[in-house]
Amino acid sequence: MAKIIDGKVIAANVKKQVREEVEKLIAEGKQPGLAVVLVGNNPASRVYVSNKEKDCAECGFKSYEYALPEETTEAQLLELVDQLNHDDSVNGILVQLPLPKQICEQTILHAIDPKKDVDAFHPENVGHIMIGDFRFLPCTPAGVIEMLDQSGIEISGKHCVVIGRSNIVGKPMAMLLLHRGGTVTVCHSKTKNLAEETRRADILVAAVGKAGFVTADMVKPGAVVIDVGINRNAEGKLCGDVDYANVEPIASAITPVPGGVGPMTRAILMRNTLTAAK
Repeated sequence: MAKIIDGKVIAANVKKQVREEVEKLIAEGKQPGLAVVLVGNNPASRVYVSNKEKDCAECGFKSYEYALPEETTEAQLLELVDQLNHDDSVNGILVQLPLPKQICEQTILHAIDPKKDVDAFHPENVGHIMIGDFRFLPCTPAGVIEMLDQSGIEISGKHCVVIGRSNIVGKPMAMLLLHRGGTVTVCHSKTKNLAEETRRADILVAAVGKAGFVTADMVKPGAVVIDVGINRNAEGKLCGDVDYANVEPIASAITPVPGGVGPMTRAILMRNTLTAAK
């Protein structure tokens, strides 16, 4: 039986630490604030934004929400970002992706002040992550590292396989594992003999966005399996990228979906906002 890595418990601990720090700042007369910008009415994004508001309340941050209509232009969004960059009451700025098709995501992400970029998507912050000298870490990969640390799972010297090469999860995840002494293989849609690669993993991170993609025959017995995917299966139930029922009996530790990596992503966002405020 695999050890279940409970993201909710670990996230609650991270948020508790953040709250204690925020209370000290408030006592000094500094109220940290996070601005969340939502363009259009993507229902999944709407849920994320309301969760982030709850997290802000829990950690003692002031939360500023900007909900803009679907037809907002790139120029209008850039104007808002510029305004938030110069607003001293806002320490962190988060523009919820995806954006409507008339707006170039890169243009917007590049416009956010790197010191307020709590998602760590600005090229300057990405560069800092690459060389291992960072202010902020991208929320999901940093959440995964925190889960491994809190569960007493050693990364150094382990063979780590990441499935997925996105800028948001796959690439930064590989960098963070590398910084911690892991030997890292990044697999993706063009990888030949994928199962052969994944079976070599001591730590397997799945971030492909396909329900049940990682099957039992792709996992080495005793591997640690981290499931970053959030999908809906045929019955409409939330599930990950890993075929949990069949992989769990052979893994040494595994994250569930929901209740695994998701809560950690949100907790690290709060930690990044605290770092920005400091």
